[in-house]
Amino acid sequence: MDITIPLAVRIRPKTISKFIGQDHLVGKDKPIRLAINKGQIHSMIFWGPPGSGKTTLARIIANELDANFAQLSAVSAGKADVRKIIEDAQTLFGQSKTILFLDEIHRFNKAQQDFLLPYVEDGTVIFIGATTENPSFSVISALLSRTQVFVLEPHSKKELEKIINKGMRVLNVKIGKKAKEFLIEFSNGDARQALNLLENTHSLYKTITVDNLKNTLQSKHIQYDKHGEEHYNTISAFIKSMRASNPDAAVYYLARMVEAGEDPLFIARRMVIFASEDIGMAQPTALVVANEVFQACQNIGYPECAINLSHGVVYLANAKKDRSSYDALRSAQADIQKHGNLPIPLNLRNAPTDLMKDLNYGKGYEMYPDKNKSLLPDKLKNKRYYKQSE
Repeated sequence: MDITIPLAVRIRPKTISKFIGQDHLVGKDKPIRLAINKGQIHSMIFWGPPGSGKTTLARIIANELDANFAQLSAVSAGKADVRKIIEDAQTLFGQSKTILFLDEIHRFNKAQQDFLLPYVEDGTVIFIGATTENPSFSVISALLSRTQVFVLEPHSKKELEKIINKGMRVLNVKIGKKAKEFLIEFSNGDARQALNLLENTHSLYKTITVDNLKNTLQSKHIQYDKHGEEHYNTISAFIKSMRASNPDAAVYYLARMVEAGEDPLFIARRMVIFASEDIGMAQPTALVVANEVFQACQNIGYPECAINLSHGVVYLANAKKDRSSYDALRSAQADIQKHGNLPIPLNLRNAPTDLMKDLNYGKGYEMYPDKNKSLLPDKLKNKRYYKQSE
């Protein structure tokens, strides 16, 4: 096998029986395995962290179904690339299925997704999208409604050990217990990251020790990975700096992401969430500012939109903080999980028919009741979710 091919690609399994992890999707009688066994694959989206097996699983599906597999990255692909695949799929239609795998679907804009939609709808292609972002925020509702979203989880330590062992056999190298534990802890559920560090350390030092692994991490041979640990560490530091009302640190971590080429919409989305989660009622205009920053990033793009991001970050960092609305939501959700859908009070129910009126739907409704009067289901009538900050 060509040693110039990355180790993660060289050990990629070709059948579902060899796939490691995601047992809730590919285990016995689980949805993806059943769909493969029955040959009934429909369009889907894989949502999960880096290195969880999204690309591998898409390739396995195509291989198991003997389907034509076309892969694009939304970072670099445009409508012309999709059009070419559609034309090829139309030529093969009736002879062979075509699976269009689009990595980082969240990078495709609305117009590009709209273009793809009719060909997913009429079955010209079986669409499989992959994303590390919540597809509810980045995939248009029409496309989302025509796909099934499957959530992939980070690999467990046992799964990572199995994957690392496969890599060791291919590289013909042995690893001590401590070095393997370091690899597993460092990768944090990301199989690709574990294999990349293993391969890079082997190419630099031949022997795999904890010290050699650490030295490799500091080497310029490993570049900033926008989808790896550095990505998550930096966005974490960025959010925590704004939460601490420290604009200097927040702008610094923003600059690191900008210089690394991080997607500006990824940063802006986090700012919109932060505006409601951490600032909330203390300064409601923060949500307006954050939304405007998001729109600016959409309309302008790099490099200029970095200025808009910095403007927004300083504003959010300096704003007063109040999590009362966020805490209220989480508390209410906890009660829904605990009690289910409790009966809505009769006076609040809609009464469009005479029968409903006879059953006292809407009876006693007051348009402007005393604000201290509970409108919650009886079981929760004394509950208070929103606790106003002083």
